[in-house]
Amino acid sequence: MGAVAVIPARFGSTRFPGKPLAAKTGKPLIQHVCEQAARAKSISRIIVATDDQRILEAVWGFGGEAVMTRSDHPNGTSRIAEVAATLRDAIIVNVQGDEPAMEPELMDAAVAALERHPGAPMSTIASPFGPGEDVGDPNIVKVVLRRDGTALYFSRAPIPLWRDRERVMASHTQSGLPAIPPAAPLKHVGLYVYRREFLATFLGLAPTALEMTEQLEQLRVLEHGYPIAVAQGVAAFHGIDTPEQYEAWVRRYAERSSG
Repeated sequence: MGAVAVIPARFGSTRFPGKPLAAKTGKPLIQHVCEQAARAKSISRIIVATDDQRILEAVWGFGGEAVMTRSDHPNGTSRIAEVAATLRDAIIVNVQGDEPAMEPELMDAAVAALERHPGAPMSTIASPFGPGEDVGDPNIVKVVLRRDGTALYFSRAPIPLWRDRERVMASHTQSGLPAIPPAAPLKHVGLYVYRREFLATFLGLAPTALEMTEQLEQLRVLEHGYPIAVAQGVAAFHGIDTPEQYEAWVRRYAERSSG
């Protein structure tokens, strides 16, 4: 039995109200997300978790599965946990509802990472930075890994910081080592895979200082002593937060479709 993808989708986005139903491609955005998840080999079922009847009916309209959840959830993880509590499946994949270009290979890689680390209750993805992406941008979360492939830390700061970069690179070159130090920055991709029973555990964990400081929910897991397995892959696109980002994605989609 494969993993179950649960896609949280709410209508009331501050920066882009009605985002899941934006349909300039001829399909609502949430349908594109579902279709990407369906391409992942490790996923056997896809459920959209929403609090809005319009989204529910849109998903039913293209033949998808959707369930209504409470409207008072503070975040997507809480919404997913409500759905997961009704399931018997062992592995739950949290696919963001605004990620129409999320690579299915990354979903498979995250599931495989969890399987490789039986002691980890959840997993996620790290990716190299792409051209034009600013390591110093606090909106792009960074992750540093342990040698065993689990997360050491997540931050909005540019980590690891290359102290004395020029001197280190010159030293490596003179000694015959690679010119670029091996600890290059990695960006965190907001795809999570959970062992179903851990979702209830996570919601019971008290918020932590680092989590509140960085405003990164995954730090709560690390601060309470739980490991997070991390798979590495290449993520080419970000999620859609604004109408402008949606318009840019529509243009890319049209170019790929016409080609």
